[in-house]
Amino acid sequence: MAADVLVVGAGPVGLLLAGDLAEAGVAVTVLERRTTGSNLTRAFGVHARTLEHLDVRGVADELIATGMPLRELRLFDRVALDLAKLPSRYGYLLVTPQTHTEDVLRARAERLGAKFGWGADVRALTQDDSGVDVTTADGQRYHSRYLVGADGVRSVVRDQVGLSFPGRSVLKSIMLADVRLAEPPEDLLVVNGVGDGFAFVAPFGDGFYRVFAWDRRHQVPDDAPLELEEVRDITRRSLGTDLGMREARWMSRFHSDERQAPHYRVGRVFLAGDAAHVHSPAGGQGMNTGLQDAANLSWKLAEVLAGRLPESLLDTYETERHPIGRLVLRSSGAIIRLAMIKPLLLREARNRVLGAAVSVPPLGRRASGMISGVGLRYAPPAGADRLVGARAADRPLPGGRLYELLRGGRFVYIGPRRPATLPDHVVFARGSGEVLVRPDAHVGWVGDPAGYFAR
Repeated sequence: MAADVLVVGAGPVGLLLAGDLAEAGVAVTVLERRTTGSNLTRAFGVHARTLEHLDVRGVADELIATGMPLRELRLFDRVALDLAKLPSRYGYLLVTPQTHTEDVLRARAERLGAKFGWGADVRALTQDDSGVDVTTADGQRYHSRYLVGADGVRSVVRDQVGLSFPGRSVLKSIMLADVRLAEPPEDLLVVNGVGDGFAFVAPFGDGFYRVFAWDRRHQVPDDAPLELEEVRDITRRSLGTDLGMREARWMSRFHSDERQAPHYRVGRVFLAGDAAHVHSPAGGQGMNTGLQDAANLSWKLAEVLAGRLPESLLDTYETERHPIGRLVLRSSGAIIRLAMIKPLLLREARNRVLGAAVSVPPLGRRASGMISGVGLRYAPPAGADRLVGARAADRPLPGGRLYELLRGGRFVYIGPRRPATLPDHVVFARGSGEVLVRPDAHVGWVGDPAGYFAR
């Protein structure tokens, strides 16, 4: 079976990538070892920059309808970030279970023509100058020009290309429980740490709540039995109440790692999402970082496969996304370590110092921008204008908003006059400056766009 691109993994990252490629006319097949979509939710927050990427794809409103906006993100006892002031139309964290994100992205990918191989358990892959060959557990063989491993923290793709995954476990024996609450919290999200542990509570929207809890005093293997009373106990100590926790429909344990692959590309094979990097759950940045990986890579594959830009463009995926992954790993790690401070006096000092810091507008904006992704940018190439690599904020333009004009994987050139020659997939919008906006809503070029496509 042949395809232009094989995507291994039908989680959020693989689904967004597959939908983008299918929309660009690329023959894409998603291989997933599961036989159906996932019912496991770990991510509950969709940040502003991810919502902007979904807006570009025309599905942001559909996902927003499944959740609730949180305009203040509380990190510690009295330390909170004001997301309402973000320079984005999405000045909030959308609280919605990961399964809803997957449902929206899967429907889009299917609608656009992506093919799915459910029950395809990838076991081996080889590559050469002509492409990548994959063999599954049942002996099926697939061939593609490129392959993307979006197959999670235990990535078979990463192992097959010989990449290490250095790092360490940050938290062991995190408890997960889906429960009903007799006394639902007033706030949309509730989280607090008390030195010996923490608890996090978020709504599914169907009457059940997901509880994440960790107890420093009782760390056991992931496969150790879990009783609801253990979750109740640490929740009471962390929040002052167990919220009337009852009727658990599912419980489990997992451990949280901080790891990053040394490379995101090996020949014709790329890594994205948890296959490339995993972070602590602090700040809710894991799934969001992966989706932003996909938004960066998809248009580059499409351009190269269409012959519009050189193959060397694909190297910029690692150049741009690896530093972002490293930054998120460090920032989320810092948050979780601060949350785990045990001595009471140190926790109080943390709250005073950080609370005062984020109340200073420039510092608060920087922290909110980093966690939400709105403040992240890519370094400009040597000799390029300083605007290259910056996030292109949405704005009204003749013919519609910028993000609407980007839909379909198009570029948008904003300038005082239409150039003499402009590729068919570049939309011209009259405006000040001479800026070419890439399909992932970052500035790609300043000046005549012909220079960008003539590289």
